[in-house]
Amino acid sequence: MIIGKVVGTVVSTIKHPAFAGRKLLLVRPLHLPGEKPEDDFLAVDAAHAGIGDTVLVCQEGNSTRQVIGIPNAPVRSSIVGIIDSISLIRQ
Repeated sequence: MIIGKVVGTVVSTIKHPAFAGRKLLLVRPLHLPGEKPEDDFLAVDAAHAGIGDTVLVCQEGNSTRQVIGIPNAPVRSSIVGIIDSISLIRQ
């Protein structure tokens, strides 16, 4: 699981049937100061997220297929929650 920010949507006129009726969003992983940022990626939205939302993302194919309920779907990432706030405690 990672925490990210939704930075865009994907519109596609032709797509795999597993994505029919599902929203695809572009997610930018969050990182701490001094860490190298990771690349943006696509995720299937299972939480009704939108641009600007901070989200919890599952980045594992089998778990994502279980979330969307399609055993053979060609997916890897899904948004499984919207985060209201984050508190970091330095130790």
